[in-house]
Amino acid sequence: MPTPETEDLRTVRVELGSRSYDILIGDGLIDTAGKRIAAIAPGARTAIVADETVYALHGRRLAASLDAAGIGHVSITVPPGESSKCFAELERVTLALIDAHIERGDIVIALGGGVAGDLAGFAAAITRRGVRFVQIPTSLLAQVDSSIGGKTGIDTHHGKNLVGAFHQPSLVLADTGLLDTLPERQFRAGYAEVAKYGLLGDRNFFGWLEKNAAAMFAGDATARAKAIETSCLAKARIVAEDELENGVRALLNLGHTFGHAFEAATGYGDRLLHGEAISIGMALAFEYSVMHGDCASEDADRAIAHFANVGLPVSLSQIPGELPDGDGLLDLMTQDKKMQRGTMTLILAHAIGDAYVARNVDMPTLAAFLKRKRN
Repeated sequence: MPTPETEDLRTVRVELGSRSYDILIGDGLIDTAGKRIAAIAPGARTAIVADETVYALHGRRLAASLDAAGIGHVSITVPPGESSKCFAELERVTLALIDAHIERGDIVIALGGGVAGDLAGFAAAITRRGVRFVQIPTSLLAQVDSSIGGKTGIDTHHGKNLVGAFHQPSLVLADTGLLDTLPERQFRAGYAEVAKYGLLGDRNFFGWLEKNAAAMFAGDATARAKAIETSCLAKARIVAEDELENGVRALLNLGHTFGHAFEAATGYGDRLLHGEAISIGMALAFEYSVMHGDCASEDADRAIAHFANVGLPVSLSQIPGELPDGDGLLDLMTQDKKMQRGTMTLILAHAIGDAYVARNVDMPTLAAFLKRKRN
């Protein structure tokens, strides 16, 4: 089994003063998780929070690593899928942490994709008014996005991530080898978040992805590590500048106001994965930008073509089943966390690599746009 001592290990630092932490990227990191956790929290006990599928795949390796480092641990599993990001599972996980006598100086380990990270992180944030936690993301989406930056939370029927807290991890271990067990559809959905970093602020990276996406999907370890590192560097810079999303961090939501509405409309299940919703959302964001004369149609066509080329959906017609009408979709969009005093904020684009925050979006114009795209 490869380990970071013998294989390429990449480190990205998230600079947040006394709460700074490292993102480690490499193959085999789960097998050294115990000693790394012992180094940042000597004497701590741990609680592993994972969904049942991920725990069956990787839980034994993580437990063995903790045992080897002499770290006590308990395991808490939840059903797989976005539906576990709910009040009922949050209550169950939180009470399980208390029952296990997890204290403020201990560590909650989020093992899994974005659902496990969001749920475990939020439970850690509110248990005993704050327990430290470590992210071990097992999906591409989580390794490049949701495990970084301290956003934690659950969903409600009103929308996605509307209940939560900012709670930074103490360490992120992005084990690239774990991606080999990821279903192809999940990997493709996570790729949407990788491409997002090129679209919002790095035109050269987007060009690199156009040339290397096929290698990533084929399992090329070097291409995957470079894409993950570049994505993490981009997010770490933005988080360090704007931790609580009062400014530039909002750019990370390119396509998300649209996409979260589509997830709510489809019930947060396998019908539409998060990355698939965001792919459609980014396509609409570019089309809306073109409609307003802010973006050249050539750039929008190029961005949309790339998503289509890797097999991601780019239109509402590709979502299976019935959807709300344009007004219904707009109503779901108004639950977005960036709404301010009833006015809509969208992340739009001047060009590939040049996204911007558009405030006070005209609601009738947006409603008409959604109706056209819905029909």
